[in-house]
Amino acid sequence: MIDLNADLGEGFGRWTLTDDDALLSVVTSANVACGFHAGDPSVMRRVCDLAAERGVRIGAQVSYRDLAGFGRRAMDVPSGELAAEVAYQIGALRVFAEAAGAEVAYVKPHGALYNRTVHDADQAHAVVAGVRLAGGTLPVLGLPGSLLLDAAAEAGLAAVREAFADRAYTPRGTLVPRREPGAVVTDEDAVVRRALAFAVHGSVETVDGTTVEVAPRSLCVHGDTPNAARIAARVREALETSGVAIGAFA
Repeated sequence: MIDLNADLGEGFGRWTLTDDDALLSVVTSANVACGFHAGDPSVMRRVCDLAAERGVRIGAQVSYRDLAGFGRRAMDVPSGELAAEVAYQIGALRVFAEAAGAEVAYVKPHGALYNRTVHDADQAHAVVAGVRLAGGTLPVLGLPGSLLLDAAAEAGLAAVREAFADRAYTPRGTLVPRREPGAVVTDEDAVVRRALAFAVHGSVETVDGTTVEVAPRSLCVHGDTPNAARIAARVREALETSGVAIGAFA
């Protein structure tokens, strides 16, 4: 069984980016922006209402405080401050999730914070400390082999391995930086093939033609990828046709 997740609620005020309604008809888990890289109270409330109505699990997508840079700019945040900001974001989303009759079921860092916690132990432990500060024992979604998942496991939290059907991988199993050509896979057929490779074989071809083992429990299709909803629907159909069960991990 594999989970399908997407980044949702990435709008702000009159500005919209993700097709939340369409994606919530396909995915089993929704990574909801909590206001630091995108999202505002109205957007968060609407996405939580829709997710709860459709039985989609709600996750807090926490980020550096970087609305202008969409959370994709490198930042140096003291660990104590970062832990508090992670807890703050989880708490904000929890209000809307519970109002919708649901709950925040897991946590996933976004953008620069996600990539930083792959190799930065201080920032990885700060994210986990923020999850613990927010209360409960929420699962943490992250890149296989990352220090974030190590820190989560050490703290007694479920460490959930994630893969990206629409991102290119290095031979080390990390994501190719977005500033490099080909970092985002936009060809729909290629995204579907990669999703099947992850789900069936637990591996994917990297940029140099080698294969890296990933074995994810959750598969992400970015909500801001062009035609994201259509790609996600094709991915789900292909997985189910191949006999892969689709279900939330949380």
